[in-house]
Amino acid sequence: MIAIDFIDETDVVTEKQCALIEALIATAAKEEGLDGSYELSVTFMTDEMIQVYNRDYRGIDRPTDVISFALEDEVEGEVDIIGDIPLPVALGDLLISIDTMKRQAVEYGHSETRELGFLAVHGFLHLLGYDHETKEEETIMFGKQNRVLEAHALHR
Repeated sequence: MIAIDFIDETDVVTEKQCALIEALIATAAKEEGLDGSYELSVTFMTDEMIQVYNRDYRGIDRPTDVISFALEDEVEGEVDIIGDIPLPVALGDLLISIDTMKRQAVEYGHSETRELGFLAVHGFLHLLGYDHETKEEETIMFGKQNRVLEAHALHR
């Protein structure tokens, strides 16, 4: 099970859009064989808001569509938490620019629903460690996200 904490800094995201993201992430998690308890947050923001994160954490001073902050990356010298209570695995945080999502939907000629779904699945796969720095990585990652989107009839 994956618990998602939605934070809407734009006040425009609907419950239907959040439900879509939950369904897409559940499908992606099933495809990846994730079992157990997981959690992540999804924050919807404006271009101005996401530009601050893109500048401060990636060194790129412009808005972007989605940023993933994975929490499960291992850090040298990190101490394991020991206890009897099983805690959900915190996957990380997704930041999605609603402004860029809307603009890209028009640019790519598909619905805002499809673009929002793409950004959520794309960001989620980054949280799981996938990347697209090489052609081989891109083929794997984009294949996975396309299968999830197609399973929900979100065609390009």
